[in-house]
Amino acid sequence: MSDPSMPDPVEKPAIAMPTSQPVLMRALRWGLVVTAVLVAAFAGIGWLVSGAPGLIGGVIGTAMGGFFLVLTVGSIAFANRFIESPSYLALFFAIVLGSWILKFVIFIVTSLLLRDQPWLDPVILFIGIVAAVLVSLVIDAVVIAKSRIPVIGGVGE
Repeated sequence: MSDPSMPDPVEKPAIAMPTSQPVLMRALRWGLVVTAVLVAAFAGIGWLVSGAPGLIGGVIGTAMGGFFLVLTVGSIAFANRFIESPSYLALFFAIVLGSWILKFVIFIVTSLLLRDQPWLDPVILFIGIVAAVLVSLVIDAVVIAKSRIPVIGGVGE
């Protein structure tokens, strides 16, 4: 019979995530919520400004901005899962840098594919992207400002 106070030798201990992980997850949740609100708002604004092409431009623009936010925050949160790996720093930066390169390529390809399309309003598309990026920066600033991450003093303090 096994002693209930003794840990199960097969059971692995929980991975100690960085203290920034809850902050990243909060930013991710807020980013998804605000992206959904922006998509709805810019769909309406686009429709009022230029009909169906405006609606399509507003939805695609704000969705692109939200996707880029989720990709950045999600890549950092995902990379934190490798914290116990001996090559954590290399994996972390490879994942995050890889997501930034992926974002850049997706943005360029999407911009080239959507350029001069008669079925969307490029002005509403651009304004939607800019609005989504600005809102994501505000979300990041607010979430970071309200977070309580412990700070450890440096050498010589």
